[in-house]
Amino acid sequence: MEHSVLRPQAEQRYKEELDALRLWDEGNRKPENWRLSPKAVRLFILGSPKPVRCGDKEILIRKKYLGNDALVERCIVTLAGNRGLMLVGEPGTAKTMLSELLAAAISGCSTNTVQGTAGTTEDMIKYSWNYALLLADGPSRRALVPAPLYVGMEKGILTRFEEITRTPAEVQDCLISVLSDKVLNIPELGDEGLLFARPGFNVIGTANTRDKGVNEMSSALKRRFNFETVRPIGDVALEKQIILNEAGALAEAAGIPGPLDEEAAELLAVTYHELREGISDRGQRIEKPSAVMSTAEAVSVYFQTLMTAWYYGDGHMEERCLVENLVGAVAKESREDMDRIEGYFSTVVRNRAQREGGAWTRYYEARNKLR
Repeated sequence: MEHSVLRPQAEQRYKEELDALRLWDEGNRKPENWRLSPKAVRLFILGSPKPVRCGDKEILIRKKYLGNDALVERCIVTLAGNRGLMLVGEPGTAKTMLSELLAAAISGCSTNTVQGTAGTTEDMIKYSWNYALLLADGPSRRALVPAPLYVGMEKGILTRFEEITRTPAEVQDCLISVLSDKVLNIPELGDEGLLFARPGFNVIGTANTRDKGVNEMSSALKRRFNFETVRPIGDVALEKQIILNEAGALAEAAGIPGPLDEEAAELLAVTYHELREGISDRGQRIEKPSAVMSTAEAVSVYFQTLMTAWYYGDGHMEERCLVENLVGAVAKESREDMDRIEGYFSTVVRNRAQREGGAWTRYYEARNKLR
């Protein structure tokens, strides 16, 4: 019996597209051990304006990353070379999503991942031991338990390293020799303790610029990566579309039917954009909150409101509930942030409500939920 999962991985979610692209991809130049060529990887992530012919049928490849197309192209080329790829930027700018899409298209596996934390140790990255077998047989390949870096080198697939600057410096530094020489030394195995990386192996790292001072990467490690900065969405219409796309996918997975409320997405896209940029569409200066005002947070607020409407109401998303969930997303780091949000409502939202009415008026009238 097949069971559903809470969050399908990219290679599962887009299996039909990936299978079709493998047929479309015949004859294109492809690095050794890549499942798709760079052209097909680009098409998978950035989509096609019209259906493409794959074998005996046509299929529309949906655009999955709504950002800088040139950045995606550079990322693909970097991974085909001998340097790692480091995606840096503000929290919530889809670095992890881009990393997952790249791994799914290139290696067919996005789960070979290290989630960096303050508690990450070297054996969580390289390898550990099955101590029962170790005591019975001594050090051997059979007793070795591969970790993501080992798996990536052995199979010739990508290893994703999330939040690399959250990990201690000594853990980060264990990547230096691997990225330089493409060899992992296992001293316990003596003369047989060298694992040479197969073609197709590389590392995709992600790091938040807000974590820069936590465990700064050494200069030696930085030189092993090409850095790409993933910037926040600068276009309100595009941010609104991302909110609708991502919330729609979450709603489908949760079994919530029906059309999405575009007005609510517009309210959130404008609010998050203006608070993040510190300026309104009319040029009015706004005090920025210290909390993360990312598109990912906006998606979360929208989906929370959608679920409230589905489970407690008639399915209609109310501005009152939108404001309540906005408070839950912003009030994380300081009380001053709530004062800044209230200031935004009492000036920018009020003025827009007077000009445009409708949803903006209801949004402004719900400002009492900020307290």
